[in-house]
Amino acid sequence: MPDPEKLAALRARYPNDRADVISDPDFQRAAGSAFNAQGRRPLPYAGVSTLLDSPYRPDAPDLPDFGGLEVALVGVPMDLAVTNRAGSRLGPRAVRAIERIGPYHHALRVTPRAELTYADVGDVPLRSRYSLPDSIADIEAFFTKVAAAGVKPVTIGGDHSISYPILRALGRERPLGMVHIDAHCDTSGPAEGSRFHHGGPFRQAVLDGVLDPTRCIQIGIRGSAEMLYEFSYESGMTVIHAEEVEAMGLPAVVAKAREIASRGPFYVTFDVDGLDPAFTPGTGTPEVGGLTPREAQAILRGLAGLEIVGGDVVEVAPQYDANTTTAQIGAMMAFEILSLMAVRKKG
Repeated sequence: MPDPEKLAALRARYPNDRADVISDPDFQRAAGSAFNAQGRRPLPYAGVSTLLDSPYRPDAPDLPDFGGLEVALVGVPMDLAVTNRAGSRLGPRAVRAIERIGPYHHALRVTPRAELTYADVGDVPLRSRYSLPDSIADIEAFFTKVAAAGVKPVTIGGDHSISYPILRALGRERPLGMVHIDAHCDTSGPAEGSRFHHGGPFRQAVLDGVLDPTRCIQIGIRGSAEMLYEFSYESGMTVIHAEEVEAMGLPAVVAKAREIASRGPFYVTFDVDGLDPAFTPGTGTPEVGGLTPREAQAILRGLAGLEIVGGDVVEVAPQYDANTTTAQIGAMMAFEILSLMAVRKKG
């Protein structure tokens, strides 16, 4: 039998007519961003879908200060650079359709809405649906504006080639470090006459001087294209294959990622094929034997407090994602990146 006095105290403290009666300070901040004055939450399945259920500010890119935003959530619906299955141009739309992400990050004990001013600013305007070089140039121009305004971007692709122009914009003043979760190193050379493809953005970024390879770690690497990634090793990147994650132990992997990321400002890039296709079937180049979502979350959470300048989630291709798990994971990993920015701001 429960203690009558304790039960009476609980009944007095937590009335049945309000869900937002909370005393813990961190929980209060989260509830304050989730409930209105009447103690109600918005319907998660109603209204216009936005990235991470954020406010929609398509006007922000036309304002010199991006409308006072600290973080811009951006879609890049472009997949002209894929080598296998196309479809990640629909990734931003699929991730926008995912509801109930946040507002509270229980592991990092942070509420991004309470710490940061952010909004979905829409998609990068692309002048041509047919021209990959023009699209790369358009993406760089857009993120140059983001960087000039002092705004941190969280981007949903699109294929992985979009990371190259983003890094050119963000790393123009000083080369960045990078934490990269992927099945592939994406450091191969030009292919079939094009240096712009989703298998080589980070080679190009290093050669352009915007990415410091000695401050880059690539985690989850596997598959049959290893012979194309010599550049990663020769340039000084740290490569941890998927099977090495288990051999090293996750705490050691997290510690290594943190040690490398702590050397200066860094960018996070998350390709959903870094996870096993049991979890993320909706992608263009699935590779068996990948990470679990929990492992990927642990790696990202291990970066808390460090100087993150931006991040992206790429290669969500919803037509192969029958039960929306890939889009769900993509949205959650974007929230992990956003939460890292909130922790950094909170200090």
